[in-house]
Amino acid sequence: MPYPQLDRFAVRMEPLRARENKKSIDVDHVSPDSQPAPLSDEGQRILEETVGRIREARANSRPVVVTFGAHSIKNGLGPVFLRLIERGWFTHLATNGAGIIHDWEFAYQGQSCENVQTMVAEGRFGNWQDTGFNINLALNVGAYEGKGYGESVGAMIETEGLDIPSATELESVIRDSISDDPLKSAAAADLLYVVRAFDLAPGRLKIPHPWKQYSIQAGAFRLGVPFTSHPMIGHDIIYNHPMNHCASLGRAAQRDFLTYAESISRIDGGVYLSIGSAVMSPMVFEKSLSLSQNLAIQRGEHIDDHYILVSDLAESTWDWSQGEPPEDNPAYYLRYNKSFSRMGGTMRYLQSDNRDLLLNLTHQLGEQTP
Repeated sequence: MPYPQLDRFAVRMEPLRARENKKSIDVDHVSPDSQPAPLSDEGQRILEETVGRIREARANSRPVVVTFGAHSIKNGLGPVFLRLIERGWFTHLATNGAGIIHDWEFAYQGQSCENVQTMVAEGRFGNWQDTGFNINLALNVGAYEGKGYGESVGAMIETEGLDIPSATELESVIRDSISDDPLKSAAAADLLYVVRAFDLAPGRLKIPHPWKQYSIQAGAFRLGVPFTSHPMIGHDIIYNHPMNHCASLGRAAQRDFLTYAESISRIDGGVYLSIGSAVMSPMVFEKSLSLSQNLAIQRGEHIDDHYILVSDLAESTWDWSQGEPPEDNPAYYLRYNKSFSRMGGTMRYLQSDNRDLLLNLTHQLGEQTP
């Protein structure tokens, strides 16, 4: 007998404008021309080494992959990321589900970041119609169109809307594709469920994003730079909304994982930056590197010349070039450092605020890539 499930259709959703927010992007954004705070002497040494490795990587057409947690978005760093991808220094951006949401909310209403403790106590946390409806719908439509997670949301922001197919069109695709392309048929069936459940009208659904100039997702989509998301089911507020359909979400997230893994497969001679992501970044990287290493070995090659910079606020006094600390050392439990220290290549840890790191990188790297 199936376990009982919570009925999300019974949850009262509120308009996003009813929410009090902590951050306003027009006030809290960071200009890439801002003067960065100086790093420590050790931090400056690592920064200069990283800049050198990035320059070398891009001169040799090797990737520079940057994975970051949601705080990089909440801290208003969108314009800084955009400067770095516009100039060609970063070739792939990746974040978690929360990073997608904050970037979208900033683009849509110019504000984000609710008071979690208060909203949970009131039974309102995450129960926002605009966020849940629009992001989930973008993923449902994007999965059908063959887009990834970040690409689906980035396209919605940049084009300020979504194209909704009719139920008749979807029924036709299901019938015509079931033999030759069952995945396309299944994706059409998933979207058909959503179209019917929410009585969606076919055609162009306009969704204005007045602050899209601050959106990393929109900029990456516009520039053709991969922006991937690596979510976990139940971690983000979009799962509160009945529009959430995890079959579609999984299709988009799977595509993003394989896009990310493809970038990692070319990381030899490249650079990987992990900024403020204690769990997602190391976990997705190690699986992707294992896949990539497997394929490289089959070709008679090995991935060894990659450079990894890990940056977070936690202090780490352990010299990771000497291997892992013993289990009675607190540094052993800095999971991201431990994971990345096992990934070969060269790893450095820089204790820094993400704003200081990215602004210093922007100023040190300067204009376009060679």
